[in-house]
Amino acid sequence: SYSYTAYKKLCQNVGVHLASRIAIKQPVAVYMDKSCDSMIAFMGIVYAGGFYTQINKTYPVTRIQSVLQTLNCQYIITNRQEEETVRAQYGETCEVLLIEELKEDVSDVSCLKEIRNKVIDTDPLYANFTSGSTGTPKGVCVCHRSVIDFIDVFTETFELQEDEVIGNQAPFDFDVSVKDIYSALKLGATLLIIPTPYFSKPIELMDYLCEYHVTTIIWAVSAMCIISTLRGFDYKVPEELRTVMFSGEVMPMKHLHIWMEALPEATFVNLYGPTEITCNCTYYVIPGEKVQDMQQIPIGVAFDNERVFLLDENDNLITDAGVEGELCVAGTSLALGYYNAWERTNENFVQNPLNKCYPELIYRTGDISKYDEEGLLYYVSRKDFQIKHMGHRIELTEIEAQIMKEDGVIRVCCIYHEEKQRIIAFYEGSIDEKSVRARLTENLPAYMMPNKLMQLENLPITQRGKIDRAKLRQIYEESKGRRKHGRNE
Repeated sequence: SYSYTAYKKLCQNVGVHLASRIAIKQPVAVYMDKSCDSMIAFMGIVYAGGFYTQINKTYPVTRIQSVLQTLNCQYIITNRQEEETVRAQYGETCEVLLIEELKEDVSDVSCLKEIRNKVIDTDPLYANFTSGSTGTPKGVCVCHRSVIDFIDVFTETFELQEDEVIGNQAPFDFDVSVKDIYSALKLGATLLIIPTPYFSKPIELMDYLCEYHVTTIIWAVSAMCIISTLRGFDYKVPEELRTVMFSGEVMPMKHLHIWMEALPEATFVNLYGPTEITCNCTYYVIPGEKVQDMQQIPIGVAFDNERVFLLDENDNLITDAGVEGELCVAGTSLALGYYNAWERTNENFVQNPLNKCYPELIYRTGDISKYDEEGLLYYVSRKDFQIKHMGHRIELTEIEAQIMKEDGVIRVCCIYHEEKQRIIAFYEGSIDEKSVRARLTENLPAYMMPNKLMQLENLPITQRGKIDRAKLRQIYEESKGRRKHGRNE
């Protein structure tokens, strides 16, 4: 653990060591488990004028190589524990730097002031890579101004204080962690980096939350559901928790009830927003007295300084309750775009069709939403085939693209069973299911792996010549019925 004074000095040391190597706005990758050293690397890169990308080492090598290639990354920071692996797998692509050496003390930090005088608030701060529809991950590039503006509003909205102990759950390559890291930095609060294995061990996790007096958590819904599913509150209740926020997917009501019954004095908040708008654009503080009557949790209202609105298929503004439309966002919170991907950026970051007078970019989320009679927003579904699964945003077309790379595959289509939270992949071809799964394991992270692979002689087609997804869902349901009655699929 570090005090802020010690932390700042180590970050400056890293910044000085990097300053002679990188240019302003240059990306630097960070490859290590989430830790204090990760955060020292992040801010050291920022001191040197660059921006960072956290590499999740659990991802397949091919995916990480794709990220490094997209960034055209020259440097990758790791630690001695990972050095051998990183040099072997990525040493030909990037120069490997060790955090232990970068932290070594320097006496003169004057070069950092010179860099500070040259950077501006629209320079990139970080790039987080999300699932891409072409099979290549998309690097959402976010600038300093967006994070500063959002964190100011975020901490003020929920009245977070300097005495907060923020219990970090999210990986550092997941934008949920941005709220943990930068809220703590703004407030001078304590950031507690909870070891990942604890999230499969509710007894250890509850002990940890209590031992370190955690007051605030901003977790993925999937992480919260692990606690309620494994009956963690039956063992111990972290009674000092006063603010519980969640995002990433729809919170099941039965799990929310368990949490709110265990922590009746805590404030519960549903957060919504894609990576492209800097963490979140709407929120809803859940009223404890009404939760038992709620069928669905609203995504709520826009944060200050963010314009959130709905457009119909003809780009007309929707204001009436119950009318569904695509949720769009405008404001300082918008990301810069997708790094090194102009075509993708221009597809989603577009001119506001309601504004004919001057340039005004908006982000089209692809999420279908609606208002209720009180003006609260509700999430309805995805406009395309992007899903939220295990707390991660996934485009099914990326999984399809990976399966299509196999020589024996002719056509492929993935669907998502919302109720069962299962990804099902259907394909035509000669290659067997076992071989497809083995290859996917090499190229996809675990959360993107199909729960079920089904080889079909022909994929069903609609009258318009498109793959019939409704028929595929029916085929899957029928296969479940056959299993239930003891017949082979």
